[in-house]
Amino acid sequence: MDLLSSKWIISFLICWLFNDVSCNSVEQKIYVVLENTVPCVRLLNATHQIGCQSSLSGDVGVIHVLESEDNLEWVLSTGPNPPYMVVMDSPLFTRQVMMKLKNSSSRVAGVAVVGRNPSPIEDFSPHTTCPNENTGVYSDSYDSTLAHCNVTVWNPRGNGLSYEDFDFPIFSLKDDNETEVIKQCYADHNSFATGAAPEYPLCAMQLFSHMHAVTDTVTCMRRNDINLGISPEYVCDPLGDFNVWGSTKPLNSTAKGHKEGQSVVIAAARLDGRSFFWDVAPGAEGAVSGFVTLLAAAHALRNVTQVAEPNRTILYAFFQGEAFDYIGSSRMVYEMEKNQFAIDLDNVHSVLEVGQVGVRSGSNLWLHSDPVSRRNSTVNDTVSSLITNLQSSATGANFSLVEPDATQPLPPSSFQRFLRARQIPGIVITDHKSAFSNRFYESMYDNAAYLNLTYPPNLTPEEQQVFLTDTAKALTEVATVVARALYKQAGGAEAQAASINAEPQIVAQMLYGFLVQSNNSLFQAILPPELNILLTSSPPDYYVGVAQSSSQVRNATRLVQYLLANLTGTAFNISQVDCHNQNDTESKHMYSYLWVQGEAPFNSTVREGFCVRSSVRLSKAVSPAFDLHEYNSKDYSTWTESRWKLIGARIFLVASNDLQMLTLGVGVGVLLASLLLTYVISSKADILFSSAREPTNATY
Repeated sequence: MDLLSSKWIISFLICWLFNDVSCNSVEQKIYVVLENTVPCVRLLNATHQIGCQSSLSGDVGVIHVLESEDNLEWVLSTGPNPPYMVVMDSPLFTRQVMMKLKNSSSRVAGVAVVGRNPSPIEDFSPHTTCPNENTGVYSDSYDSTLAHCNVTVWNPRGNGLSYEDFDFPIFSLKDDNETEVIKQCYADHNSFATGAAPEYPLCAMQLFSHMHAVTDTVTCMRRNDINLGISPEYVCDPLGDFNVWGSTKPLNSTAKGHKEGQSVVIAAARLDGRSFFWDVAPGAEGAVSGFVTLLAAAHALRNVTQVAEPNRTILYAFFQGEAFDYIGSSRMVYEMEKNQFAIDLDNVHSVLEVGQVGVRSGSNLWLHSDPVSRRNSTVNDTVSSLITNLQSSATGANFSLVEPDATQPLPPSSFQRFLRARQIPGIVITDHKSAFSNRFYESMYDNAAYLNLTYPPNLTPEEQQVFLTDTAKALTEVATVVARALYKQAGGAEAQAASINAEPQIVAQMLYGFLVQSNNSLFQAILPPELNILLTSSPPDYYVGVAQSSSQVRNATRLVQYLLANLTGTAFNISQVDCHNQNDTESKHMYSYLWVQGEAPFNSTVREGFCVRSSVRLSKAVSPAFDLHEYNSKDYSTWTESRWKLIGARIFLVASNDLQMLTLGVGVGVLLASLLLTYVISSKADILFSSAREPTNATY
């Protein structure tokens, strides 16, 4: 390569580098990227698609800040610059407003909802009025009078917004500073306070959330199945994660199926929640109140079940994906039926499920049972015994346990999936007699504030963690009653049961960790060092997500797994290497071994780790429909989540159509002129760039 060529290459690289820097600089000057946004995404089941999406290149619209519903006409008809990107505060995010926008989608480019932390005064539940209507036990074949919420409408506040299909993107704005930037841009460029149309340039927003899957799960899974390339691109994934379970007596998890002589009482709670927006599911009342209560009850039972072991085994089960047609519970029941679980349905004596128990409107908690199965005298006797155990355990508590009307069906609950398999005695304990007390069921407002989890302003985070709120005290009482009743139901003595008490400090710490800040001293102590990345300044999210490998577990699931192991297991003083090696010995069939980093000693950052031996396991929580390839199943959940390549939002100033067309025309003109000039120069190159040359035979 000669020197001249080298100079040309160096010059080209320098130009390319500066051009790239220049482009990035120009882009930053044009766009303000919104970093803290959450989209509504597309979900699919056997028959429908729901959710939202943008076009392939993102949807662009002129920003309009909606101040009241009366102001909606500007977007729907009178505004001169459609399509509009509607920015609204959360009180305006109602079914009435959203359906008006959906029906005028030609003038609507998208919606951005300001996700303020305080809950709105009005009720808001984007779920249906009859959750999991078609996958519970109450069908026309079981009892037509109880099917489809004919007797009790459990969620009368439900507006069904989460089950609508929108052909424009909808985002939640999580950062107040970004929201102020948007509103200031609108005030500076788009405001029409004088009644006249605003002048260009106008403030616009672009939302990217194009979804790959369409139509339904049957269609998207068929496309997945025929994707046979070297690097296949799937369009959707089944929803799912893992259930967490453990028992007071170790069960051989390798020998599947029936355990001769084993009688098991299942204590259950759900782990998940959802809302309109993807990965935003605080689930305070809907999920956390129940599983924190059960975790506290399991802790209260640890010592007494070791000292005075009851006749029956108590199995703690925490189900994932229950918001989407009982994914976790239906999977466990399926595995019990197919002899793929540690026990089978013949081993199940009874079920006690802890539902929503965090919002007590009066002095009662309610004990729900199934009126159909109780027509069987054997089932009825066991249910009556469980009710007696619960009510006697509540003696001295600040609440009473009451049965609703005998003809009332069960509320939406995991227990329904057990009943769907066979008539098993069971009770679901809740804070509502009929309709949910939860005003924000399956919404982003079912959060710590709604559970009244508030702290004095002068407390440090460590002090807040152990502060006994009224909610912590109330759930501690419920946990004590549940623990005592479970012990009695398992055959434990009344005298021993009276000494069982849940620890309020543990309940307070768990509520803080699951609803306020996961990065706290309790959660740090019960995890191994490599899982510290799970802990943040925010609470975990309880959306089930898509099915992952065994090493990819949802944060909430992993935290519950380690908490249950620490609260029910035994500490072993062995090294970390020996702890991990225990999982390769014969005892692995009965126990699991987890290394945790332990508490940090006072005035020290060096933790004293230890090994925890427990019976806690993870089991698959993916609908059997996907193992059976029955994507149109009516018996199991068929929910999938669409894949996407880009989620994002940005704002910028947009010029008028006339100016854009003029700019385009000038650009095209310059291009044509450049091509013509290039052609002329190229055709005359031998004349323009010739130089006098000396004859080849010249001599000196």
